[in-house]
Amino acid sequence: MGTRILTVEDDERIRAAVKLALEDEGWLVDEAADGESAIDIFHQHPSDVVLIDIMLPGIDGFELCRTLRRTSDVPIVMVTARADTHDVVAGLEAGADDYLTKPFAPKELSARIRALLRRVRPVSPAHARLLFGDLEIVPDEGKVNLGGHEVHLTKTEFRLLCELAQNPGRVFSREELLDKVWGYDYFGDGRLVDVHVRRLRTKVESDPANPRHVVTVRGLGYRLQS
Repeated sequence: MGTRILTVEDDERIRAAVKLALEDEGWLVDEAADGESAIDIFHQHPSDVVLIDIMLPGIDGFELCRTLRRTSDVPIVMVTARADTHDVVAGLEAGADDYLTKPFAPKELSARIRALLRRVRPVSPAHARLLFGDLEIVPDEGKVNLGGHEVHLTKTEFRLLCELAQNPGRVFSREELLDKVWGYDYFGDGRLVDVHVRRLRTKVESDPANPRHVVTVRGLGYRLQS
């Protein structure tokens, strides 16, 4: 079965245009005009990528994203009419992997989705098991344990952690992480990295406010340490 995309947009004209652009890429497209129907469709036909407009009738895009995240790590792109920092960060904090600002070109939308689909592929680790104090990473199995207890990461969070873990102690700039984890740098935004690092810390740090493993190197970027 081909790649299936779910697009959630209440504007019928935009929804039709997006559907046409995605189908031109050879992808199967499901449509929803609101969050409630999107949840029903997603459960009936699990998607490979979900596009969610922030401004939706009923439950908004943020709540829809959080709802999907409770049961799935499907790649999610939030779509906003503004490049407002609050909207972007709130969407990423809700669990989105990426965001798009309206109006966007079909080529940009396709590039984002292809990058998301590439990230879903398993990483190719140099080691089967990586240990950083009480943090254990098993790339081959897609597992992460903290203090002996398994923690659940989204696919993007897992790839981010693995990229840092392959070169322990090395400082990665935001630009490097955008390229390695998100698969592109031209469309990239450093906020993607910062928000995902914050989310990652809430899961792999005993004290996220004082991180022991995923640390910030001021003015340079991030590194992973024991």
